[in-house]
Amino acid sequence: MYDGKTFRSVTNTANGEVNEETLFHYRQQGQIVWAEYAGGAIVKGFIIATVQADNSLDMRYEHVNAQGLLMTGSCRSTPERLPDGRLRLYERWQWTSGEGSSGESIVEEIPAVD
Repeated sequence: MYDGKTFRSVTNTANGEVNEETLFHYRQQGQIVWAEYAGGAIVKGFIIATVQADNSLDMRYEHVNAQGLLMTGSCRSTPERLPDGRLRLYERWQWTSGEGSSGESIVEEIPAVD
């Protein structure tokens, strides 16, 4: 469901560091999903997740931001299939580093270029 897909941020709460310049490159093997991400305020980031019974992702993320800080958090990402077949992920996340605040974001699949 997630393997080989690339996602871009559509919306994020103000306390998040991901923006429309951030690209997420997903891979999947069985019930394990991982991704690498970068762009905007993110220099390099990684996600590890497990696929739940409803196809949502229980994930942990870590990245180094443009200020050189290592940031970590947890997230529940719930998929929606868009009319054109792409995936949209509704994310509820919380920092496990820094001030520990939480937020919500949406990322959408970028169509593959043939």
